Amino acid sequence: MRPVVILVLAIFGLIVAFSGCNSYNRFVTKDTEVEKSWGNVQSAYQRRADLVPNLVETVKGAANFEQSTLAGIAEARAKATSIQVDPANLTPEKLAEFQNAQSGLSQAIGRLLMVTENYPDLKATAAFQELQSQLEGTENRIKVERDKFNETVADYNTAVRKFPANFWSGIFGFERKGQFEADQAAQNAPKVQF
Repeated sequence: MRPVVILVLAIFGLIVAFSGCNSYNRFVTKDTEVEKSWGNVQSAYQRRADLVPNLVETVKGAANFEQSTLAGIAEARAKATSIQVDPANLTPEKLAEFQNAQSGLSQAIGRLLMVTENYPDLKATAAFQELQSQLEGTENRIKVERDKFNETVADYNTAVRKFPANFWSGIFGFERKGQFEADQAAQNAPKVQF
C-alpha cells in the first residue's frame, strides 16, 4: 500500500476512535446526571415518608380519631417506601410502579387531612399546623425534583437518539430512560361541590 493511503486510513481510524471516546464520555456524564436527579427525587419522597410518622403521632392525640385512617396511612407509607427503582433501570414500567406506590401515600395523606376537618381542636394545634405546612412544602419539593428529573432524562434521551451519537449509544448500551408521567386520574378536573 502506498504511504498516503495508510496515513489516510490511520487518520480516519483516529477520528472514529476519538468520536467514540467522546460520545461514550458524554453519555456517561448524562447518565450520571440522570442518576443524581433520580437521587434528588427519592430524597424528596423520603422526606415526605419521614414526616408521615410525626403527622400520625400528632393526630393520634386527638380523642376517638378514626383508627382505620391511621392504619391506611401507615400501610400506604410502608408500600411507598418498599418500592425501590435502580437508576440504571429507569424504565417506564418501573417508574409507573414507583409512582403508583407514591400516589397511594399521597391519597392516604389527603384522606387524613380531610378527616382532620372534623377535629377543630387538632387543626388548631401548632404541631399539626407545622406538620401540615411541612407536608405542603415537601409536596412542592417533590414536584420541583420530578420536573428537574424529567428535564435531565429528556436531555439524556435526546443525546442518545441524535445522529451520529445514536450509533455509539447502541454500541455502548446506553438506552432511553423513562420519565414521570401524570396519573391517569389527573386528566379529569376534580369536581368541587358546596
